[in-house]
Amino acid sequence: MLEACRERGYRVKHQDAIEALQELEDFSMAIVSGFHIAEHLPFEVLQILIQESLRVLKPGGLLILETPNPENIKIATCDFYLDPTHIKPIPPNLLSFLPEFYGFKRTKILRLQEDKELKNSDFVSIHKIIQGASPDYAVIAQKSAKIETIALFDEVFEKDYGLQIDTLMSKFEERLENMQ
Repeated sequence: MLEACRERGYRVKHQDAIEALQELEDFSMAIVSGFHIAEHLPFEVLQILIQESLRVLKPGGLLILETPNPENIKIATCDFYLDPTHIKPIPPNLLSFLPEFYGFKRTKILRLQEDKELKNSDFVSIHKIIQGASPDYAVIAQKSAKIETIALFDEVFEKDYGLQIDTLMSKFEERLENMQ
């Protein structure tokens, strides 16, 4: 991946995420992102990552962390473990809570890559309950800032994203009730 980035003219380096953040100055970044790294980190290291992200972000800056979604039963019980470097699945409410706990202004869970047809379907089978919830999710956390800066992102933070297992189970129950 590094070589592919270099071929495209990007300045990249292989470095520990915590060390890289600790080298940055306070308020020096607009965005810190970690795509599919949280599930590889011990919980204490994840806490440091979030704290350091808050420190380096400018007011209104965003932290984005994406990880496999354990609300998807197939992901949580099987697919997650296809990567032996994964430590353990992280529930969305826990990963959303951490930035708030450490001082971010607000967080949002975005459930990702669900079957769009299933989202609009009233027919939900057991099969779809097991593997239909969004397979990945991201938490977006925003650092405090002036009201006008925060307001620029209100639309994103107010919208619901993705497909939760609770929604699928409710649709399944409704289908069963209608069959009776």
